[in-house]
Amino acid sequence: MTTLSIAEADQSCIYIEKAKQLAQQYAIDAIERDQRGGAAYEQVNLLRESGLLKLLISTKYGGYEQPWSSALHVVRELAKSDASLAHLYGFHCINILVARWIGTPEQVEFLERGTAENNWFWGNSVNHSDRRLTGRREGEGYRIHGVKHFSSGSPGSDRLVVAWRDESDDALVHAAIATNKLGVTVHDDWDGIGQRQTGSGTVQFDDVYITADELLESKEQAGKAFATLTPILSKSVLTNVYVGSALGAIEDAKQYTIAHTRPFIASGVEKAIDDPWIKRQYGELWIQAAAAESFTDRAMQVLDRAWHRGFELTIEERGEAAVIVGAANVHAGNVALEVTSRIFEVMGARSATRSQGFDRYWRNVRTHTLHDPVEYKLRSVGDWVLTNTYPSTLYS
Repeated sequence: MTTLSIAEADQSCIYIEKAKQLAQQYAIDAIERDQRGGAAYEQVNLLRESGLLKLLISTKYGGYEQPWSSALHVVRELAKSDASLAHLYGFHCINILVARWIGTPEQVEFLERGTAENNWFWGNSVNHSDRRLTGRREGEGYRIHGVKHFSSGSPGSDRLVVAWRDESDDALVHAAIATNKLGVTVHDDWDGIGQRQTGSGTVQFDDVYITADELLESKEQAGKAFATLTPILSKSVLTNVYVGSALGAIEDAKQYTIAHTRPFIASGVEKAIDDPWIKRQYGELWIQAAAAESFTDRAMQVLDRAWHRGFELTIEERGEAAVIVGAANVHAGNVALEVTSRIFEVMGARSATRSQGFDRYWRNVRTHTLHDPVEYKLRSVGDWVLTNTYPSTLYS
């Protein structure tokens, strides 16, 4: 089992403390920004200033080389007040590492060192189910054209991971490019009911030339288990968004209940905090959230071990990580949906107004859980329980 040394644990606490400070800043206008929507330029700049963007980058390139659990704890803390920024941070961490399995060593150094030195913030335009972005070989590079939706983090980013289909053979091709590259237009047109400031809208590519050094098409690590970790990483990020959202919702509801909620008329008490029904509800909600947090912590330990193995990771070790992370993701998502819905029961009717903004917790969780249906993750875990078959590396 991979464990942190005392020095590493102390260092990790420093980053988590920074995340808590950021979360407090985000909380100040979180309701207003959620209702307004649009890109979170100022909040992303605060992330840049925090130094957290280079948390996972190798120390030899100027980063802090922390385990994934450190980054995921940051995601969880941010999600307590702003799930959009938690999402953006988590996927930034994934995007900067993509070159490690489909790039050359030279590309890895250039992109990680550039991020560490310049505080580059990474977005993506890789939604594989959106096939409207295509390209053709031209010289040593590619000429691409079209649009791509669900491009989270693209507004205000410095770098983008991009994926398109080759027009000749339908192969999937990736690149890491500057967001301000000629012919690239980021549209701030995301209008989801939740995750309102993730910038998950459309990026347009008008006859954009991708140079050879921007292409991520190294085959050196193809087929290795470590090169298939992206689905596990993305599920881990969202799991911590769910847990953070549930914990943040309970804390917000608690403060409201103490200050504003009236006891039910039949309770026979004068204060809401003395209402036995309200007490029972809070106990139940907290227990569910604590259980989800504990399961998620276990999943993060498994992920850390898998990540530490690097390209020595076996398909069996990868499969075990996929099962635990997938199961934690299902549990955390279900708990977060229930908690963020039921907080209104312990706050009362006056809490259900737009100005209070408590509904953003549920809307954020609901929006994410729709992207990765619980049904298929449950079937994958059930298949493993019955037949010891590991989940597909393509989706899990």
